[in-house]
Amino acid sequence: MLHPQARAFIDLLAARGVPPTHTMAPEEARRVYRERRSFTQPEPPQVARVESLSAEGPAGAIPLRLYAPVSRQAQKGLLPVLVYFHGGGWVIGDLDTHDTLCRQLANEARCAVVSVDYRMGPEHPFPAAVDDCVAATRWIAYQAEALGLDAARIAVGGDSAGGNLAAVVSLAARDAGKEGLPHPICFQLLIYPATDMRRCASSHSTNGEGYVLTRDTIGYFHDHYMGADTAHDMDWRASPLLHKDLGRLPPALVITAGYDPLRDEGLQYAQRLTESGVRTVLVNFERMIHGFILMGKVLDESSTAVSLCALELRKALFSTASVQRA
Repeated sequence: MLHPQARAFIDLLAARGVPPTHTMAPEEARRVYRERRSFTQPEPPQVARVESLSAEGPAGAIPLRLYAPVSRQAQKGLLPVLVYFHGGGWVIGDLDTHDTLCRQLANEARCAVVSVDYRMGPEHPFPAAVDDCVAATRWIAYQAEALGLDAARIAVGGDSAGGNLAAVVSLAARDAGKEGLPHPICFQLLIYPATDMRRCASSHSTNGEGYVLTRDTIGYFHDHYMGADTAHDMDWRASPLLHKDLGRLPPALVITAGYDPLRDEGLQYAQRLTESGVRTVLVNFERMIHGFILMGKVLDESSTAVSLCALELRKALFSTASVQRA
């Protein structure tokens, strides 16, 4: 059953006549998505420090935002860090739309968070977002000590399109070895990730209408990011589920939502990770819709999901093995 709060939210969108994302031009969709946060997101918690940074990217500077947790004063030495890639279908979303979530994760996981403002379509189509996220992660790793961060304890994470990018960055870092990052990524946080651009999983049909993220909106995002040539869909940098080897990757937490068109892609990715020998935890919030982790003001289970993510991050970043490696 759909959570009553999720049903109330969907009904409110309909009553207010909020236009579906796929009916808007990208700039308008970005504005609406940014403005919606005041209705759906809780007040941003205080953190110890917020700093604007700029990483060297393949097409110029990549804006970053660093969050230090409130518990920073109680910690000694370098902080472990989560490199976070925001969701929004590779078309919408930015540092501000995910500001509250990054603050929550920093405080609850007691780690630094660096949010990445990667290039998006249609202005910058695939693989621009991938290239920026790989470059930003590499820059953070090599600048870590100067930033007060621990290059030996880096996790990557993201929601939706950001979950896709986190999975791809994990694969790219593994395949590059020492030529990529000075230390392996130690954890991947994949929140209802898109993992297969072919969009053929059964949940695309069963959940493709009526739950905010629709088939039409997914197609809109796909076409703005990937372009009309579906041959790119088979590229693992777009569809990490299609990579032939998912072994030797960082441990993962995969979160899915029961009424999400992307639900089965997340399940399939988690299953393949586990079958490949990667320690993977899959948690499905059965009554939730896509995007729910950003909706703590209207959906109670959002806070539970954030706390779960933070718990698994803490376990990975502060485990004995991680600290010894650092």
